[in-house]
Amino acid sequence: MDLDMRKMRILQAIIDDYIMTATPVGSRTISKLPDISLSSATIRNEMSDLEEMGYLEQPHTSAGRVPSEKAYRLYVNSIMQRAELTEAEKRFIKNCYSNTLDEVDEIVRQTAWVLSSMSKYTSMVLKPALTAVRIKHIQLVPVSDGRALAVVVTDMGVTRDTLINVPRGMSYQQLERVSRILTARLQGCPIRDVASVNIPELQADLNSQREFLNNALAALHKTFDDGPGGVQLSGATNMLNYPEYSDMSKARSFLAAIETKDVLYKILTEAADVEFSIKIGQENQEKDIQDCSVVTAVYKVGGSAVGTLGVIGPVRMDYARVLALMRHIGKSVSEVLTNLMEEER
Repeated sequence: MDLDMRKMRILQAIIDDYIMTATPVGSRTISKLPDISLSSATIRNEMSDLEEMGYLEQPHTSAGRVPSEKAYRLYVNSIMQRAELTEAEKRFIKNCYSNTLDEVDEIVRQTAWVLSSMSKYTSMVLKPALTAVRIKHIQLVPVSDGRALAVVVTDMGVTRDTLINVPRGMSYQQLERVSRILTARLQGCPIRDVASVNIPELQADLNSQREFLNNALAALHKTFDDGPGGVQLSGATNMLNYPEYSDMSKARSFLAAIETKDVLYKILTEAADVEFSIKIGQENQEKDIQDCSVVTAVYKVGGSAVGTLGVIGPVRMDYARVLALMRHIGKSVSEVLTNLMEEER
């Protein structure tokens, strides 16, 4: 049985209607559409064929049909019309990225909020992969005998700090000297190369405590690996507004799956090399989100992908609108981060 143009048009109409209403679609609903000049009987026959082909399903409580995951995949790949944001929506996004956003973490939080607010789904944003950013300044601050706080500032305005072990009895003046030498030697050095940098000035002075220097450099590198903690989540409870999640056990399973952010981190890191990715229902590997669809996109700094943003919603997600939002918001966050890096440098 062929999926001809008439069947494709009827299937598109069913999917469009179901995305909007979450109500099984009957032949009478489709027959009333102005661009479909077919009788209800003819549409019923076509819908029966589509069900036989695996594109429609019939809930046992309703005479109407609902799209299958196979139908959504065809819709996304071949049928869906590209959506555009309104000028008012574009202005709203532009205003959200004002000049007051001068820290990466703040920009990431704002991006997650804008995406969840405008999509009405759950959003997630992975902080930029900072291994390529460059060191601007390093300061070692004593906190107790044998312990110091290593504070690192990068050219993207990102600040990280971590506690490190230092030789006991090391004075504030000695730590200040080490800070100056580390800054001088590592300024402009990418984070990913820190652990392998040779610093002969310090190795000569600290020969007996070379382990301290090696550990300090390794700690500086490690402090920029946020792991699951680098995922910013927004709108987690938005999913509870959809009838698919009126079952509280289903809602609890979803909220539990995203609570630790491990699942989200895995999703975002696996999509880090793909411009746009759409996983529908069972296509998701994580069991607790196989009733959802996940759309991800990368954002860039200076033309290079550095992070990922995504949306989680019901399988009947408004894919066209979500993609339009992610294209525009992804472009906006890319521009803001690129400008921030250039200003810091």
